[in-house]
Amino acid sequence: MAWAKQLLRVDLTKGTCTNEALNMEWAQSYLGQRGLATKYYVEECDPKVDALSLDNKMIMATGPLTGTCASTAGRYSVITKGALTGAIACSNSGGFFGNEMKNAGYDMIIFEGASKSPVYLMIENDSAQLLDASEYWGQTVWDTEEGIKDKHGDAQIRVASIGVAGEQGVKFACIVNDMDRAAGRSGVGTVMGSKNLKAVAIRGTKGVAVNDPGAFIAAANAGKAVLAENAVTGQGLPAFGTQVLMNVINETGSLPTHNHRDVQFDGANNISAEAMAEPRASDGKPNLVTNAACFGCTIACGRVSTIDREHYTVKDRPEYQKASGGLEYEAAWALGAATGIDDLDALTFANFICNEQGIDPISFGATVGAAMEMFEDGVITDKDTGGIDLKFGNAQALTELAELTGRGEGFGAEIGLGSKLLCEKHGKPELSMSVKGQEFPAYDSRGIQGMGLTYATSNRGACHLRSYTVASEVLGIPEKTDPLETDGKAGLVKAFQDATAAFDSAGLCIFTSFAWTLDDVAPQLDAACDGEWTTDKLLEVGERIWNLERKYNMDAGFTGKDDNLPARLLKDAAKTGPAEGKTCGLDKMLPEYYEVRGWTPDGVPSNETLDRLAL
Repeated sequence: MAWAKQLLRVDLTKGTCTNEALNMEWAQSYLGQRGLATKYYVEECDPKVDALSLDNKMIMATGPLTGTCASTAGRYSVITKGALTGAIACSNSGGFFGNEMKNAGYDMIIFEGASKSPVYLMIENDSAQLLDASEYWGQTVWDTEEGIKDKHGDAQIRVASIGVAGEQGVKFACIVNDMDRAAGRSGVGTVMGSKNLKAVAIRGTKGVAVNDPGAFIAAANAGKAVLAENAVTGQGLPAFGTQVLMNVINETGSLPTHNHRDVQFDGANNISAEAMAEPRASDGKPNLVTNAACFGCTIACGRVSTIDREHYTVKDRPEYQKASGGLEYEAAWALGAATGIDDLDALTFANFICNEQGIDPISFGATVGAAMEMFEDGVITDKDTGGIDLKFGNAQALTELAELTGRGEGFGAEIGLGSKLLCEKHGKPELSMSVKGQEFPAYDSRGIQGMGLTYATSNRGACHLRSYTVASEVLGIPEKTDPLETDGKAGLVKAFQDATAAFDSAGLCIFTSFAWTLDDVAPQLDAACDGEWTTDKLLEVGERIWNLERKYNMDAGFTGKDDNLPARLLKDAAKTGPAEGKTCGLDKMLPEYYEVRGWTPDGVPSNETLDRLAL
């Protein structure tokens, strides 16, 4: 039980929708969502496939706990080859879309080929059809979602769609559901756009059954109690959201600033969670309106914000004066510290545009930061930027570029390449702060050493959601480790990577792991699902998923040489803060990581490891 035991295969080239039985043998080995969909993907897609070709596939997948009463069990993921990276991509989203897919009776949807003209998929329980989307092509995510709901006369329909950025081929376009929740990284929205698929709309009312309802409710309630009693999930995240980290990380000397030239930002307090909650001098109202929760979530870390009506970004634009998805930490960092901008309303506006047009704010802001450094160094000029003064700290440049990038116009089209391609184009590849083509999130690895190893080895490119060692190195969860030391970080990173793969594949939000271990997840899965689910089995499943992703990437052409960091982090010491004088010790951590992973010194999973994991 728990699984719907059914998938929908959509052939966009032929225009057909076909139900198939879920491979339950694979489900026992890969669980669901990230793991199970990756198994399907690697079995069906040549590792050498071009991400934007007809032969690439895209899978939307739920986990077995998605749609149940487990806390945060509303997640879904998009699995494909990333347009930004050329590596395996799995981008996770919350909101209500995942629950709707599961309640319609599907564990996953596999998209093949490409439509000749724009279409959207409409699912009403077991009924699925492709419909003409020409009236929505060229429209924003917000207008598309509202338009589809109005057309079908049902406000309860859940919609995941791309904006103009996905249509125009912006490399880091994302897929947005519920207006401001996103499968945000690696360019999954770009892949969706290449298939002429504008949206997926779902209405599901079938419900989700579990194996042992009594035992499941008891296990789910026990898990909710743990979350409520935890300082992070019960207090910090509901009150301040992920933005609670802005001042914390800045104080540790690990807040990447000015494209990682610095590790602390003087304006951090102006764009922090505390600043969001303070009344504005202009109108006496705070940026933050309220918090918000995804389906089934008892944490409610989401933010809803407004912009000062007199701010230059929205003064004459009422469409942006309404409350919408507010800043989260990663977006506030990328749009703010990475670019040297501390105008909270400007960052909020840029974040609105990212949601509205469907672009990843992390890659967008980090790419703007790289462009700003090239501008200040004279590598690019205002002739390149179309007259935009691209100096660090220029808020108007940021907001103008957000709109241009969202539409794929002007210098925004250049930003839409991502920092790797943009910096290579201008002969400065070293200024791209990325791994495998994906930009870093908001932690400097000179001050948090484990994150350097995390970034270097992440299968989808630089990512904090694959191994959040910040929990241990800064917050002391599950135990405190020294952020400035490299010893023991290989084992720590592996443990986080394997556990995270299991959380993702269950259909749960990774934020639960601030309070839960797999000992809290296993009883919920065991009561909900067929088979025996223990902590040890989940750890094995997580390790199997990680090695499966690794093997696919290596077959796609990646090697151990890609497990690296920009020279800036390896050679240029931090200038201030607790990490002053330190660089990232990747050279010490990486060989040990390969060893604890059971890989060769070149980073290749050994035959013994592959055999042990049945790969």
